[in-house]
Amino acid sequence: MTVHYFLTPETPEQRTQMQVELRGRTVSVVTSAGVFSPKALDKGTAVLLDSAPDPAGSEFLDLGCGWGPITLALGLSGANLSTESTDDDAPRVTAVDVNERSLALTRDNAAANGVRAETYLPEDVPAERRFDVIWSNPPIRVGKEALHQILLQWLPRLSPDGVAWLVVQKNLGADSLQKWLVTALAEATGQSWDVKRSATSKGFRVLAVSRKSR
Repeated sequence: MTVHYFLTPETPEQRTQMQVELRGRTVSVVTSAGVFSPKALDKGTAVLLDSAPDPAGSEFLDLGCGWGPITLALGLSGANLSTESTDDDAPRVTAVDVNERSLALTRDNAAANGVRAETYLPEDVPAERRFDVIWSNPPIRVGKEALHQILLQWLPRLSPDGVAWLVVQKNLGADSLQKWLVTALAEATGQSWDVKRSATSKGFRVLAVSRKSR
């Protein structure tokens, strides 16, 4: 029987350690069964990390964090590294997942690699928090209705100049999702949005989502 990685599994946690390359930086992480892609960096996330520009700002969101590769990449991005920076200067990554095992792994991996991260179940993220950058490999397989609810919950929490970068498999509806987001976000927020295809690689699309400039 396949463990449904979206929810916290009932099976005992058995952590393993591995090294992964994230945007040219090799890091050591711990993973476990019962979370998304526990044995390697999945192809979609790899495409996202290869395609998205260095994040700018101070508040970042990893939506659907798994064991934390996006959280680590956001926190370790070259644009955010400085020999003169302090912990207080570092950007804060908010990592969100419905799987508490994923949150624990992300929290420990961030701490081990010097990344300033806070982990939350979706309902526990402070309501006032807004994000300059969102990176996500969203859970397409939860179904269209649930996916739409997730995106309409989080994308409007971008700061006025914020940008979200989403990676979606082409044969799982990336192009139709791109069209839907333009209309759905406008209806939900009363604002106009840009949803652009930023990159195509290995069967995946990377979408850049932002509010239109006035």
